[in-house]
Amino acid sequence: MVSRNREKFGGRLAVILAMAGSAIGLGNIWRFPYMAGEHGGAAFVIVYILATLFISLPVFLAEVMIGRRSHTNARDAFARLSRHHPFWRTAGYLTILIPTLIACYYSVIGGWSLDYFIKSCSLSFVHTAPEEVSGLFGSFVSSAWTPVLMHLLFLAVTVGVVAGGVKSGIEKFSKVSLPILFVLIVVILVYSVSLPGAGAGVRYLLHPDWSELTPRTFAYAMGQSFYSLSLGMGAIITYGSYVSKKENVLVTSTGTALSDLLFAILAGFAIMPAVFAAGIEPGAGPGLIFQSVPYVFAQMGETLPVLSSAMAILFFLTVIVAAMTSCISLVEVGVSFLMERAGMKRGRACALLFLICGGFGVLCSLSFGPLRDVQIAGMSIFDLFDWVCSNILLLVMALLAVLFAGWILPRRVVHDEFTNGGTLPVNDRIFPVVYFLLRWVAPVAVVIIFFTNFML
Repeated sequence: MVSRNREKFGGRLAVILAMAGSAIGLGNIWRFPYMAGEHGGAAFVIVYILATLFISLPVFLAEVMIGRRSHTNARDAFARLSRHHPFWRTAGYLTILIPTLIACYYSVIGGWSLDYFIKSCSLSFVHTAPEEVSGLFGSFVSSAWTPVLMHLLFLAVTVGVVAGGVKSGIEKFSKVSLPILFVLIVVILVYSVSLPGAGAGVRYLLHPDWSELTPRTFAYAMGQSFYSLSLGMGAIITYGSYVSKKENVLVTSTGTALSDLLFAILAGFAIMPAVFAAGIEPGAGPGLIFQSVPYVFAQMGETLPVLSSAMAILFFLTVIVAAMTSCISLVEVGVSFLMERAGMKRGRACALLFLICGGFGVLCSLSFGPLRDVQIAGMSIFDLFDWVCSNILLLVMALLAVLFAGWILPRRVVHDEFTNGGTLPVNDRIFPVVYFLLRWVAPVAVVIIFFTNFML
């Protein structure tokens, strides 16, 4: 079913900010720095940039065009455009399942960020010896109910924004939060590169070690690009359905991809110089921003307590806003589906998503504490959610989206969406290149990433 009164974003800037809000999140500020640290620094960054422009951007375009053409929720988009083919009607449910599962554990990480923001405001890092800071994270996540409370609080605020609707909730939040995010990350970057010894971190991100350029580097850089742009999550298809037919999808998609790319690089330069200045291993892994970065603030606190506290507050505020902009888009996918398929009011749909994501999120949170001994296929509940979503479901859905746009939709339909009915001459000229990337290069890249996750 297609809603005749479906809400729309209020213009090109609103589209770019909302989509950039979906893309810019923990994938940039939490995942990108440690992935670059583990896989060669500058060599990884170069591959990441190329993958974003030539592989991920065509997939992003495909998802936007599917959403805008269908003018409906992510699940019904595939059903409607395939004329209700049984396979695509069933596959469309993945676009609802995936973001809902991701929101379950994403909001847990958002809760961690919220707790660390509160710790920063209470000067916890300043009054803790640097060597004890890393242990704070383990003690916090293994406790029973504080992480659960933070997870539910973070999710409640997220759902509250979504309940406000597309224009009054999501669009308004994006217009305020995205500029704030960029200002905060630039402030942190300026401070970070001024630290003694930070030059090594800058060089690490600027001077590639080509010996690190392995098949694993290529696969992980492409995978990070997909993760960062929210591909395969149903979020971009959903947001695409709110895009006016007057908008140039090439401009809005490229603007979003470049914003996401810029923020990821800024985050790298904000975090890595501080990590090197503190003598911390750059490949410290997923705990980098919750263990290594607070260690930096604790070291600063011994000599510059006021500045240390201010920078810690700014940093974790940045993480919270980044996490929330992405989590909003994940929740909106399910809300849109429930409104259109089940006839629910937006408020009730939001409440149901809160119960689902909140409940499973509690299990993910407790898997670090009381449920740590519950193992499925050798993984904790949290790790299982993350591994299945990141390594299987996201890639399967991204592959289906690009195959659908490149091989199932008629070429004339894709051309019509890309050129706004032939009214955009620049888009018309480059369409053959984009269509080639969409049809041949992107699917092969997704398949390579998928099998690399299991073989390397």
